[in-house]
Amino acid sequence: MTASPNGHDADAACEPSRVAVVTGGTRGLGAAITRVLTAEGVHVAAVFARDDEAARRLADEVAADGGSLSLHRGDVGDRAFCRRLVQDVLATHGRLDHLVNNAGLLIENKVRAMTQEEWDDALRANLSGPFHLAQAVLEPMTDRRFGRIVNIGSVTAAMGSPVEAGYAAAKAGLLGLTRSLARSVARKGVTVNLVVPGVFETDMTNVMPAPAQEAIRAMIPLGRRGDPGELAHAVRFLLDERAGYITGSVVTVDGGLSMGA
Repeated sequence: MTASPNGHDADAACEPSRVAVVTGGTRGLGAAITRVLTAEGVHVAAVFARDDEAARRLADEVAADGGSLSLHRGDVGDRAFCRRLVQDVLATHGRLDHLVNNAGLLIENKVRAMTQEEWDDALRANLSGPFHLAQAVLEPMTDRRFGRIVNIGSVTAAMGSPVEAGYAAAKAGLLGLTRSLARSVARKGVTVNLVVPGVFETDMTNVMPAPAQEAIRAMIPLGRRGDPGELAHAVRFLLDERAGYITGSVVTVDGGLSMGA
């Protein structure tokens, strides 16, 4: 039920009810999305760029729980990789129902100090990657007249950041990409939506100094960071067949952080 990092299933005898690609699917919010989907019988092709150990731990966890997961190591900013990934999933399972564009790269630097390479890397990972994968899945989804695409944005796009301009710009661009895609496939059974997370309990935020964590909590109307499962269930709802009348929408899951932004 798991797979090696080259993407080949170790056990493909039992066909899943649905098949999903989740980028950045082995750590943080992506791992939470993977867990929710595999727990419901969805096969997840989880894409990751680094940290093989975390990927293997998640694969073992999913297998122990009876879920179906394959691991695919690669760069979503590489158009050729994205096309190979989709072809591999289709060849193995004969279908691809869901795409969750969750992979992201956070580069912190002030605007005046940001290099061309840092700017290009931010857009490549956070905007070009979702475009490449959406482009690759549209034909198989529209041919079957069913598909769900969920892009993961960030409250930083609306609120701005003096040290995350590339990240914020790319995530803002996801809104335009989401709505353009949604309009282009609206009559073909495919929905495209944007989920915007705020601050969640992840490895990145857990290592912040206590005063920094307290300052963040004070900014959030609900007074706490989110649990990754709360974000995952919002994504799961948009992937459901019963969410078929929702497309081009923005679902913000941030405890009220961005109200008024």
